Amino acid sequence: METAAWLLESIWPDGKRLKLREVVSEFARHLEDELDLVREASNCSQLRRNFLDSPLLFVPEVYWDYCYSEVMVMERVKGTPISHVDTLREHNIDIPQLARMGVEIFFTQVFRDGYFHADMHPGNIFVGTDGRYIAVDFGIMGSLSDEDKNYLAQNFLGFFQRDYRRIAQTHVDAGWAPRNTRVDDFEAAIRAVCEPIFDKPLKEIYFGRVLLRLFQASRQFNVEIQPQLVLLQKTLLNIEGLGRDLDPDLDLWKTAKPFLENWMSEQIGWRGLLTHLQREAPNWATILPEFPRLIHYHLTQETAQVLEDRLTDLVAQEKSQSRLLALLATLLAALLLVQIYL
Repeated sequence: METAAWLLESIWPDGKRLKLREVVSEFARHLEDELDLVREASNCSQLRRNFLDSPLLFVPEVYWDYCYSEVMVMERVKGTPISHVDTLREHNIDIPQLARMGVEIFFTQVFRDGYFHADMHPGNIFVGTDGRYIAVDFGIMGSLSDEDKNYLAQNFLGFFQRDYRRIAQTHVDAGWAPRNTRVDDFEAAIRAVCEPIFDKPLKEIYFGRVLLRLFQASRQFNVEIQPQLVLLQKTLLNIEGLGRDLDPDLDLWKTAKPFLENWMSEQIGWRGLLTHLQREAPNWATILPEFPRLIHYHLTQETAQVLEDRLTDLVAQEKSQSRLLALLATLLAALLLVQIYL
């Protein structure tokens, strides 16, 4: 696959824009990780901590004393496969509510934790008797940086609010689209893709087709594919399939919008400021006492550098003047010799 990706990047005009080798490397890394069961156990443990005592998702406990690179032992769980919708109804599970919970679990993983289950097909998800999701198989997990989460949230909110200029500008600001991109033209292309799907139930929306049309639009504006988001796009398609099976009338936009708006309010404004201050407060105890010494050092270094630069300039000027005087002296001597012999 790596060789094929290299060849495609070499001979196909869109190869470099799609970053095919990076995408292949991203999947290869996750496939290698999936074969290490100690790593999978650590993924399970992390996700369990993120959703400990959650009313939405149950993650089994790992028994570390029995785990090795080829063996993983975790808590036994009992549940109904999420694809068995008729059985779930017999157990009095609220199917529309279950579908909404799935959307909330996904966005919680992505935006609150930046760490998500990236293999959410029906075979890996069960439903307990208490109505909670039960997750298994933690071999493939995705992670996002704070910067990725911010740009993704901006894009999702732009879609939900039909603010296509915001989406186009976010792509440029993130460096996903070239700096010289005409934002108004990019905005029009995104509007042409997204506007037809709004106000439709999930059963009438096919995200695979939407993504395909978005890729076609992005090609026109040389938008670069982000390898770290490929797993997220794959997971979104899995979520689409689950939602379509559970509740075809699910309004994905209406379900996700309040969550994203609340998350954004926690990241910007006073709430966001307080959150960041609390997060960075432990570092202040170490950094603040060093400020006077750092400021003194900086000023001293700056003063010494200024003096050194000034001295270098003076020496250069003196050398230049010395050369000029030597030249003048030579010319005067030549003139005197000419006068004497004439």
